[in-house]
Amino acid sequence: MIGRVAQVTDTGRKRRRNEDSLVCEPPLFAIADGMGGAQAGEVASRLAASAVREGGPGDAGEERIFELIQEANRRVYDRASSDPNTSGMGTTMTVAIVDGDDVAFGHVGDSRAYLIRDGRMEQLTEDHSLVNELLKSGKLSPEEADVHPQRSVITRAVGTDPDVDVDTFTVTGRTGDLYLLCSDGLTDVVAEEEILELVEQNRPDIDRALRALVKEANRGGGDDNITVVAFEITDEAVNDGQTKEQVLPADYEPPPADDEDTLTEADEVPVVSGDTMIVRADDLMAQSDADRNGGDAEAGAGAQPAASRRRILRRRAAAWLVLLLLAAAIVAVVLWKLDLFG
Repeated sequence: MIGRVAQVTDTGRKRRRNEDSLVCEPPLFAIADGMGGAQAGEVASRLAASAVREGGPGDAGEERIFELIQEANRRVYDRASSDPNTSGMGTTMTVAIVDGDDVAFGHVGDSRAYLIRDGRMEQLTEDHSLVNELLKSGKLSPEEADVHPQRSVITRAVGTDPDVDVDTFTVTGRTGDLYLLCSDGLTDVVAEEEILELVEQNRPDIDRALRALVKEANRGGGDDNITVVAFEITDEAVNDGQTKEQVLPADYEPPPADDEDTLTEADEVPVVSGDTMIVRADDLMAQSDADRNGGDAEAGAGAQPAASRRRILRRRAAAWLVLLLLAAAIVAVVLWKLDLFG
């Protein structure tokens, strides 16, 4: 059964708008992180979240989640195709539906689903990103991936094509499980060990735990929007169907409250660069292979243009020589005629 649930979304310190959207309507949960410039990212994530919310959990299970995400993809793609202001927009999407002991998931992009069980945290979803492709192929170490300049490049998104590939899977839940759906505004800034520590410190009050995660992400810079949805599996239903309902233990004493972070004018300056980009995985890997060849590729690339330039110069010289010879011939004919009739 579904126990306590919580949700939080925050613009962060450096964005004008929040392009994240969420659904927290037990047994249905979802997050979407939009992209596309101007207000298109916000439009994409809201369209996707609305499609999931309006569709509802239905018969639950992976097939239902697949249908919901395909409908979200259709709505975003149709809008992007008909409205020039939103052309090229897309969104990540991670969806979960609880059905008895089972939790079914559907996933596209680099938002994440985590499971916290017995004091450990496991990432359930796989990032559809350039960095993850390079990690899987052994071309990047985890340390290099953490600081890679193209961490925001994703290889799959909702709404960029008529159809979308969706990863679906099911986890058998246990009493005490806590699931988190997170946008990369959290996971790009706060390490998994810190996420687990903050959640466990505030576990009796999940709302407070999520606020602590947002605060930590903002302390780390708050470069992106931050969204987290959490839900718990229990023996007895604690949630009454309203997303804010929680029951705290009678002996619970919240940790001492510290001062909330405040934003300065400098903090509120929007980030112009660093937006998420969508690039196909095949294209990225081909480019990566070319880059890995390094010197040989550069030498070959350098030699080919140089040879082309030499051929062009030879052709131009030959053309000028022909013109000069022709001019000389004309001058000779003119002089001959002047001598002949002079």
